Amino acid sequence: MKTKIEEYLKEVDCFKADSIEKLEEFRIKFLSKKGLIPGLFADFKNVAPEERKEMGQFINKLKNQVQEKIVNIKESLETSPDTASKQLDLSLPAHAQLGSRHPLSIVRNDIIDIFSRIGFTVSEGPEIEDDFHNFTALNFPPDPPARDMQDTFFIEKDPDIALRTHTSSVQVRVMETTLPPIRTISPGRVFRNEAISARAHCIFHQVEGLYVDTNVSFADLKQTLFYFAKELFGEGTKIRFRPSYFPFTEPSAEMDVSCNICGGKGCNVCKYTGWVEILGCGMVDPNVLESCKIDSKKYTGFAFGMGIERITMLKYQINDLRLFFENDLKFLEQFKASY
Repeated sequence: MKTKIEEYLKEVDCFKADSIEKLEEFRIKFLSKKGLIPGLFADFKNVAPEERKEMGQFINKLKNQVQEKIVNIKESLETSPDTASKQLDLSLPAHAQLGSRHPLSIVRNDIIDIFSRIGFTVSEGPEIEDDFHNFTALNFPPDPPARDMQDTFFIEKDPDIALRTHTSSVQVRVMETTLPPIRTISPGRVFRNEAISARAHCIFHQVEGLYVDTNVSFADLKQTLFYFAKELFGEGTKIRFRPSYFPFTEPSAEMDVSCNICGGKGCNVCKYTGWVEILGCGMVDPNVLESCKIDSKKYTGFAFGMGIERITMLKYQINDLRLFFENDLKFLEQFKASY
């Protein structure tokens, strides 16, 4: 595989295009669903475990160079005198297009507003994180699947640095620098190396919450999330908790709400169950508190995390997650009355 990637790198380095059509053929060859790079990702499962990190870095290097080549050639073609003269018509009348608030921003602000009413502050942190804040401090074992190349975008020059996979890393930074009581939410963008589809994307947004104090119980967690769900989806919303597992909480649970699209009767969004999972939660594992120099014998806490895209899809009955990233004005104009 390494030899094949090196050949592809040479081909990318030597590639030149004098038209948008040739550039598009190059993009399809490497980046389309059946292109060379997705093919390498598909073959990745056959790589020996001890070689996966190196191969993953090689594939990411190839992908980055292809994307950079496409951007550079496209800019060159668009700014060339011949192309510019064809595209620019100074005789056309000006057309003013008023902007619209993005649905993700609307829901993000609604979530922040709901939790701010019950004393939660907003915390933010870096999108490029080290291994300690993104994994180790959150009680991840040394080699879980979440650290593997198929889930995480590692930084090529330093395998211990990656694009954060969740905003829990912000919670770690807050616990390191703040004495309890702590009551905070951490909204932000996160990154995971997943195939883009109607229900998944490699970039998405989360809001994670944390409450640490003396005598914090699971009942406090349930009451907080009951309040949140009813404020966001309406008083008629039904809620249930199911046991689950997360490395950084124990006990852990997932919370479902009744599907507001079908009224709980069953549809393709809720997979005909009448319920939609919206978040994971649990009591903060004592190991996480100790990693952040907080006395786990004195303090307890709960944490929760939710995807803004999933909640937005449920709230506005949107069936394709990709619409959030396409900057389609016709799509965005539907939300002008939502704020």
